[in-house]
Amino acid sequence: MELSLLHTPEGVRDIYNGECARKLAVQSRISKVFRRYGYQDIETPTFEFFDIFNKERGSVTSREMFKFFDRDNNTLVLRPDVTPAIARCVAKYFMEEKVPLRLCYRERTFINNSNYQGRLKEVTQTGVELIGDGSSDGDGEMIALVIESLKTAGLPEFQVELGQVEFFRGLAEEAGMDQETQETLRELIENKNHFGVEELVSRQEMTPQLRNLFLRLPELFGGFDMLEEVKGQVANERSRKAIERLEKVQAILEDYGLSEYVSYDLGMLSKYKYYTGIIFKAYTYGTGEYIVTGGRYDKLLEQFGKKTPAVGFAIVIDQLMLALDRQKVDVPVKSADVMVLYEPEARQKAVHWAMELRHYGENICLMRRQPEMSLEAYKNYAIRNHIQDIHYLNSDGQDSDFLIDENTAVPETDLRGTENVLSEGRAES
Repeated sequence: MELSLLHTPEGVRDIYNGECARKLAVQSRISKVFRRYGYQDIETPTFEFFDIFNKERGSVTSREMFKFFDRDNNTLVLRPDVTPAIARCVAKYFMEEKVPLRLCYRERTFINNSNYQGRLKEVTQTGVELIGDGSSDGDGEMIALVIESLKTAGLPEFQVELGQVEFFRGLAEEAGMDQETQETLRELIENKNHFGVEELVSRQEMTPQLRNLFLRLPELFGGFDMLEEVKGQVANERSRKAIERLEKVQAILEDYGLSEYVSYDLGMLSKYKYYTGIIFKAYTYGTGEYIVTGGRYDKLLEQFGKKTPAVGFAIVIDQLMLALDRQKVDVPVKSADVMVLYEPEARQKAVHWAMELRHYGENICLMRRQPEMSLEAYKNYAIRNHIQDIHYLNSDGQDSDFLIDENTAVPETDLRGTENVLSEGRAES
């Protein structure tokens, strides 16, 4: 067999054993938080028509999508983003619904990044979409839900940064900038390119006060006091209302008792073209990428025929797991509590015991002993897989059992018969 068959393509990876178990455990914790907030699960197809994620609706360029054709020659793409797919789904099945919809998901997204970027091309995301609520209360609920989710996942330290795309758009409108200039300036500000911002702004005609705000945009981040200071320098109504919206969200987060986790960045300008108001990201140490991204997209569903506001976010599970690992956060997982190891002659007894204990909720790994393998080999297997106890049935059906100490190696000759722990567990059940 060629060794090349064992490798995966660039940007994807296998996840197995303990790592996979921890990832599923964290996803399960977060899903429980979503449900406690009243969100219901939704799934969309892994691939959709290309037009669902076009330039106006999507988060990546056409070049960054994985494209292919069906037998009718339609262009299809692996979904690079979940939000446009859910927007399509809501417009299709909930066109007449007036009450806000609360939807949550756990999906994989696919972005054809350059190999030189060192990023995964396939990542797992879990998130929520609040459809039909255009209020600041909806914005506040999103931030509260992000914070509760990350805390429940076990992350000890993180920060949620809030921005407002309308603040920048108000300044650009006041300066009379065309769309091309706005996009160039947006990229410079998002990348904190001070010299580039200064050069571009110097070529535009505007008041000294407005020019000063543009020059300061890459540095306009900090606590709530920063918003109050900037608000007094803004001349246009659009930007002022953007700050007032953030002030309302701050008050709501104080009601939740979660304002300590939040800071503000007026220079945060997402590349996602469908965002229309508040945007936010969550960061922590141990990873160079954000672990959460989200925002308000009040015009997106209108492109699918349903005129309604919406806000949502996505947690990048792969980045979250990387942060938990590097911060040495323990993620307890439930594995098999007991291995029932049996000789072929004791199969019937072993199967009956295992089935009965499973009936009472025990996690049982039923293992037929291979003649060439020692008991020590099975013990080491149990340690690797976090199995707490091995119960061994010999060829006469006699049993012995021993507890597993993951920090102490037990020689095979030390395996002695003890009282039947399985019988005790059955009696207690």
